Amino acid sequence: MSLRLYDTAAREQRDFVPLQPGRAGIYICGLTTQAPPHLGHVRFAVAFDVLRRWLTVGHGLEVTLIRNVTDIDDKILAKSAEAGEDWFALSYRNELETRDALDSLGVLPATYEPRATGHIPEMVELMETLVEKGHAYAADDDSGDVYFDVRSWPAYGELTHQRIEDMAAAEDADPRGKRDPRDFALWKGAKPNEPASATWRTPFGSGRPGWHLECSAMARKYLGDAFDIHGGGVDLRFPHHENEQAQSRAAGLAFASYWLHNAWVTMGGEKMSKSLGNSLRVGEVTSQHRPLAVRYYLTAAHYRSTIEYHEGSLVEAATAVERIENFLRRALPGVETLVSTGEEKLPEEFVESMDDDLGVSGALAVIHDTVRAGNTALDDDDPEVAAELARTVVAMTSILGVNPLDPVWGHGSGSANAEVMAALDALVAERLKARTAARAARDYATADAIRDRLTAAGVAVEDTSGGARWSVTRPTPLEN
Repeated sequence: MSLRLYDTAAREQRDFVPLQPGRAGIYICGLTTQAPPHLGHVRFAVAFDVLRRWLTVGHGLEVTLIRNVTDIDDKILAKSAEAGEDWFALSYRNELETRDALDSLGVLPATYEPRATGHIPEMVELMETLVEKGHAYAADDDSGDVYFDVRSWPAYGELTHQRIEDMAAAEDADPRGKRDPRDFALWKGAKPNEPASATWRTPFGSGRPGWHLECSAMARKYLGDAFDIHGGGVDLRFPHHENEQAQSRAAGLAFASYWLHNAWVTMGGEKMSKSLGNSLRVGEVTSQHRPLAVRYYLTAAHYRSTIEYHEGSLVEAATAVERIENFLRRALPGVETLVSTGEEKLPEEFVESMDDDLGVSGALAVIHDTVRAGNTALDDDDPEVAAELARTVVAMTSILGVNPLDPVWGHGSGSANAEVMAALDALVAERLKARTAARAARDYATADAIRDRLTAAGVAVEDTSGGARWSVTRPTPLEN
């Protein structure tokens, strides 16, 4: 079965056909490093991490993934001025925190992560080409600004299916230097109140690049004139991605073949953002919840579906993770860490779901069905079947980045943890034996008391046809 992806530009699912056999190039717009990242910020990275893993494991492609860093921007300059800090220091500090956040969530490192400030020559070259072709102009107000002429490019608006007449004005520079209010800035002339370190010389005057120009130049630098997939958050479709495509194609570049966009993380129905005061910094969240549970939470919804955050969201994700983890610990005793070889046979239903525009909901359903089958095999005293199913679970969860046995989650010493689990198993088994004896004697009060104490200690007991089954959960205090 071929992989079908929802192409935002075409507004339909299309078979994914790489430009080069056996290879795929992906460019995703990284974060502007004006502040530490919150959950809404990092969803894009998790979503495209799943895509990358599936292209690699499910379709055998060698993936080059470029995730840029926008380290110069109006907001960065404004925030640094407010803080009385050098703009590059503020930007770098937030870049490092962003990198730590993505690492903590098991996001694979990009093939390369270029900074905008390191690619000024490529931006100037692209800008000069646009001016020469008549698609850009230097403002005649001596501001040093250079604009893209949207009227010069008849296809402007094709990505988001808009007419120029229906578009809002571009609010990225003083409109007095523009021929049309919707013309957007390729280059921003230096301002008297801005630091000299944020200025570069060009044939059009000193200044700094516009946001859209940065991404077009970096995508071309590392992926060539044409590449497979451009992605990012749905809020980037307009104006950012629309402008990227227009300026690149106007310069004679084929640019991206497919456009993919992930939806927001919301709170109270509103996009998670600093300005609304409803953000959750990744570092704070992962200090209170297992990073694996946070990753599962961000992965579990389809990438084009909005995730509505509410109290209990991460608890639910943690419960699902624990269910998978407890099965793996039971089926693979003594195995502390285990990663997929990438060559395991995957269930057909899992493959079909992933090939249907990365249908993670269906894929997770297959994972949990396999976990249930594995637990049944253990209850039926068939450890070999259970172990085989466990390895299949490891393979599937590795593709989604939620394999509980992946060493990326910082498991401790294998022997130490194995000994702890063995000791716990012996203690719980003794208590369950006493509970079974109490029930046989119809002493239900004692049986219930044993179960309640286990639950309070974080051990859930489930009665099955094969006997009592236990798993580790969150402790539930006993009521007085």
